[in-house]
Order: sequence, then structure tokens, then C-alpha cells
Amino acid sequence: MLKTLKTKYNLSNPQITRLVGYDIVNYKVSSNSEKYILKVYPDKKEEFDLAEAENEILVYLQKEHNNKFPEPIKNKANNLLTPFQENNSTKTARLLTYLEGDFLGDVEHSEELFKSFGKFLAEMDLKLQGCKNYVIEARKLKWDLQHFLLNEKYLNDIPNASNRKIAAYFFQQFKEKVIPVLPDLRKQIIHDDANEWNTLVQNNSISGIFDFGDVCYSQLINELAIALAYSLLGKKEPLKWAIPIILEYHKILPLEEKEIDILYWLIAARLCTTASNSAYERIQRPENSYIQISEKPAWELLEIWVTINPIHARNEFRKAAGFQIQKGKEIEIVKNERLNSVSSIFSISYKKPVYLESAAFQYMFDKYGNSYLDAYNNIPHVGHSHPRVVEAGQKQMAKLNTNTRFLYDQLNNYSANLLKKFPSQLSKVFFVNSGSAAGDLAIRLARNFTGKNRIAALEYGYHGNMQTTVEISHYKFAGKGGKGASENVLCLPIPDIYRGEFRNEKDGLSYAKKAIQQISNSKEKIAAFIAEPIVGCGGQVPLAKDYLKEVYTALRNQGGICISDEVQTGFGRLGDVFWGFEMHEVVPDIVILGKPMGNGHPIGAVVTTDEIAEAFNNGMEFFSSFGGNPVSCAIGQAVLNVLEEEQLQQNAKTVGDYYIQQLKELQQKFDCIGDVRGSGLFIGFEFVKNRMTLEPDTELAQKVKNNLRENNILVGTDGTFNNVIKSKPPLCFTKENVDEVVGAIKKIIEDL
Repeated sequence: MLKTLKTKYNLSNPQITRLVGYDIVNYKVSSNSEKYILKVYPDKKEEFDLAEAENEILVYLQKEHNNKFPEPIKNKANNLLTPFQENNSTKTARLLTYLEGDFLGDVEHSEELFKSFGKFLAEMDLKLQGCKNYVIEARKLKWDLQHFLLNEKYLNDIPNASNRKIAAYFFQQFKEKVIPVLPDLRKQIIHDDANEWNTLVQNNSISGIFDFGDVCYSQLINELAIALAYSLLGKKEPLKWAIPIILEYHKILPLEEKEIDILYWLIAARLCTTASNSAYERIQRPENSYIQISEKPAWELLEIWVTINPIHARNEFRKAAGFQIQKGKEIEIVKNERLNSVSSIFSISYKKPVYLESAAFQYMFDKYGNSYLDAYNNIPHVGHSHPRVVEAGQKQMAKLNTNTRFLYDQLNNYSANLLKKFPSQLSKVFFVNSGSAAGDLAIRLARNFTGKNRIAALEYGYHGNMQTTVEISHYKFAGKGGKGASENVLCLPIPDIYRGEFRNEKDGLSYAKKAIQQISNSKEKIAAFIAEPIVGCGGQVPLAKDYLKEVYTALRNQGGICISDEVQTGFGRLGDVFWGFEMHEVVPDIVILGKPMGNGHPIGAVVTTDEIAEAFNNGMEFFSSFGGNPVSCAIGQAVLNVLEEEQLQQNAKTVGDYYIQQLKELQQKFDCIGDVRGSGLFIGFEFVKNRMTLEPDTELAQKVKNNLRENNILVGTDGTFNNVIKSKPPLCFTKENVDEVVGAIKKIIEDL
């Protein structure tokens, strides 16, 4: 190589230093007082053609001789490319001028510098508009954002499950938001890699850019998106830092609205390209540290990026370019439109309702650009819009969706995998399309098996919105509009050791004794006893220790069976256990499932014993049009897979314990918090006016809930007096999320 530099380029006493790089081998060359960059290519026709095309572009950019771009240097034969022999193989060399300056990644960033960056990029792209090269136009490069999906195959190389799901989410959203728009956008030759390590700074201004190895013919907006992706690394308020770059770029090379409107997704795509390729290359070439130089900051920015409402980002980018902001309808108008066609019986949360547009994991995004931390919804169990769950539904819907009168693998496989999560005696599953339908079926199964009609149920329990389940739900029949308990329902006191009759006892034996007495005194034998392991609508009240053991035994002794309603508590939410009944060391005869099993897709199930299932097989067909269909089964299986892959039950345990600890510390500071209770990420804390009398403070609970909503944090209220804040977030909730919630509650209480 030294010989080539001496003989082909007339360089005297050249000294070379190898530089880090991605694919092409690069060297810094010093000869006397001059410095150069030497690039060496393998003996491949496509590499030769690309090097030749890159030279043509650099020569084109040299027309103004402004030293902002490397200049190709001709050899003694007046050629820009120099073949040479090395280790018995032919290679090709290119020699370029060396640009002086500090790397953008090494200098302190300022608004002035970023304005300079936007100006520089726009001026470069204006020059490139007149440049044509058919080799570049034919190029298909994974670093070109229009070909972003070429990188999707690297997702499984990302070792961290949380990172992997964020990347998968943005790949999925790219398909929905960007792919349909790309054909209508302006295209030209662009640099395609204006990152912090090939952009140079002098005197707080961008002075040059090098490494045109990724130059491509792509959508113009991709140039800006790539530059922004790298510029925003390490920024806690990335949108603020994006504004000066967009502002100055737009002044020189005006952007179009449709380009601005997908910029949020394009920036995410570039970050995912960098991060996923780093994960892949770490496996292939673990010694190459340059490949991973932007990986950690890329993940850190992606974690921030996914919390930003895409509408907010779009609006900020539009403002920077001087475009009009698209305003959403006023909430009252939307609310009135709803009331025109939907009954007011469908309740709405909060004094000021939330008008939603989209959601991602533990974040929800409204129409006005606000992001909300969702500490409320237990339905998106593994996270809103989880890409694995969405993909499973999309793929299966495109393939087959029918009913259980046909044979298909999805039903068999999901049923078998679901039942693996249960004790062996719970061996049969009936699929329906909601927790309410599951509750109704569970009561039918119980009455059919026992030949009895009466159901024992707990105070404040809620088991669904069907006629049968409303009749056994004290929360409904004893509440507003309720007609009281029917003759077929025996209502048992809730074993609440905080607010109940035996509040000073540590276990539930006195409650159990009283319940057993009621069961014994019942004129009609009991078909079934139904209870949630933690009573949600009662105010997240855990059943007292040993209560279920005693009641289950007594109920079975008089010929009844036991039902555990796991609609809210199941699938690992409680942390220590996968099913709530496990925390009470009992095994029910029937288990009701719903809400979380489909992550928001309507699916429910009843799991029971062979004996109970066989007794139901009396000649009358059981059929549910949608229960157990292939799409629901595919989605249900995806939820199970995500729970395992992302270790979400363990996360519920770890984060839930931390959540309860932080709330209890808050309880020590404020007398208005009477009790903190729950397990895993199924938590309630109760507001009282007096800890001795337990007088409920419903007004304060409502103020806290609504003030949290104003602080963009979503929780709910429930309980006998509606004075309990309930928090049951997606299981991907983090300790940082907990700190945000608890910190906001602390401030609200102090202010009130």
C-alpha cells in the first residue's frame, strides 16, 4: 500500500494510520505537511462502480471549490481509481483530500450550531439536485430509509427484550404510516449519513462533511431525518433541539407538509436501523467497536421517542417550517357527537375526558399532542399496540378466521399452552369472546354440574355485564339502578381486614366462619361460590389470609363448586403468582378469564375440570361464534409468548413491590392515605378523613384522580365510597414510571 502511494500518487515518505469504519477499509495518510484519506475496496465490480459513482458526485460538488467536501485526487495516470495488488489479490484505492475540523459528536452543541447544520444540509441538497448518476439511482441500501424494512431481519439479534419490542413497534408503525406515503415524496441523490462522526465543526459552525459511502437516490426528507436522528442523541428534550435544524433547512430548501408529517417516524426508523445493525454486527464482528458507537445513545433516544405523542412531534415540526397546525375537535363537540348515537349509560372517565388518537406500551396519546402515562388500564396487559400481538392478529386475519366447527392448529396449540399454566386437574377450556360471557358460562357449568341454582358471591364483587353475571355482582345489584339480590344469590361479607367487621384480625378465619354459617343456614344448597382473589371494584381489596381455604372446603362439603374470577388478576399481574388463586393456596373448580388474555382483543375463556366439562356435554351443543376463532387464539398465544420473553410477571413483582413501598412511604407523610394494598401491579390506596374512624374522603380521591389526569397520568377510582385510587397499568410499567406517579401524587396532596 505504501508502494502504491509512492509510485501511483508521488507521495514522499507516506505514513498511514488505519481508521475505524463499517465496511470499507479507511486510512489517514500523512505526507510531508499534507494529509489525505485513503479508501481501499475489495475486487468486486459493484464496489468499483460505486466508488466511481461516489467520485463523480464529489467532483460535481467541487464546482465551487469551497473545501466543504472531500476532493478525489487523480493518480499519475490521471485516474481517480487505482487498482493495486495486496496479498495476492487485486484491490482498488481512492485518495481524497483531508478535511480539517472537530467532529460534531465532540463539540458542545448550541442552537446556533444546529441552525448552521440545517443550513449546511439544505445547501448541500440544493447542489445535489442537479446531480444524476444511474449507478446510485439503482442502488438498494439497507441504510437508505426507503428500504428500512431490510433491517427487520435483525430484530431477533437485539438481546434486550424491552429494546426489541420498541424497535419492532417502530418497524410496524413504519409500514402503516410511512410506506403508503413514500411514492408521493420528492427524490434525489442525498448524502444519507450526516451523523455526528462524519460532520465537521469549526468556529461553532458546520464546516464540512465526508464519507459519502452511503450516498443514494432517496426521498429528500430522509436526509433531514437521518441528520436529526444523530443530532438528537443524548438530548433529554429532543424536539427542542430538532427545531433549529428544521427551521434553517426549510429557509433554504422548503419542505412540503407531507414530508414534515412523517418526519417523526423517519427519525425513529434511522435510530432503529443503527441499533438493530449494531446488534447484528456485534454477533458477526464483536471486535469492531466503531459499529456500536451510536448504539447505546440510540436506544436511550428511542426510549424517549416512544413516549412522545406523534401528533405533538408533527405539530412542533410544522411550526418550525411555518406550516399551519392541524387542530383536533374540541372535547365537548366530540362528547356531544358521541351522545347523538351512543347512550349516556356508557360512562366516561374524568371531569375532562381524554380524546385519544393512539397508544404505545404504557403511554397513550390524545388528539391534541399530549402524552399520558397509563397507570390505569389492565386490558393492554403486555402494553398498548404491542407489535408481537398486533402482528399475530394481522397475519392470522389475512390467513384464516372461522369458528370452532372446523379444525385448525391455532385452537389446539393455544389451548394446550394455556392449560400448561394451570394445575393438572384444570384440564378443559371453553373459549368465549369476553370475561362477561365467561362468567355467564361458568355459572351455567356450575348449575348444570351440581343441579343447584343458588350462587354465593362476595360483597362488592363484579363478574360481568350479562344478565346472569349482573345478578351475582353485588357491585351492580346493590349499586345505583340495582334491584337488590335475587333469591338465587347468597351475598357474603367481603373479608376486608382494613375496613370490614373483623378489621383488627390478621387472618380471615372470622370472616370465613361467618360465611360458612351463612352457607350452612341457606335454605337452598349452594351451586357455586365465586370470588376474585383481590376484589377490584371493592377497592382492590385482597381476600384475607386463609379465607378461601376455609370457604372452599365448606362449600365443597355441601355439594357446591368453587369459581375463581381471574379476569383482572390473572396472567402474572400479581407478580408472585400467575393466577390469583395461587396466592391463597387453593385450586378452584372453574376459572374465569378475560380482558388481559387478548391484550385488548375480545377473548375470554372458562377453564375447568374434565368432570365438569363432561357433565355439560348433555346433547345440547355449546357454540360461540367468535370464541376460540383462529385470530383470537393467535393473539392469545402472542400474549403468552410476550409474557415469557419479556419476563413480565417478574417485572410486575419487582416494580409492584417498589410501587407499594413508595406509596407506603407517602402514607407515612400524609394522614389522608389510610391504606395501601394490593400485589404486583394491581394496587389500591385509600383516602380517609380520619384514620381512626376510617371516614372516607371521596372528594379528595376524586381531586387526586382528576389532578393526575391534568398532569397527564391516568388512574381510576373505585371502592365502596369511591375513595380508592386504583392503579393496574400494563405490565411493562417501570420504576421510573412509578416515581413519576408517586411524585405527582405527593405534589398534588401538598398543593391541596
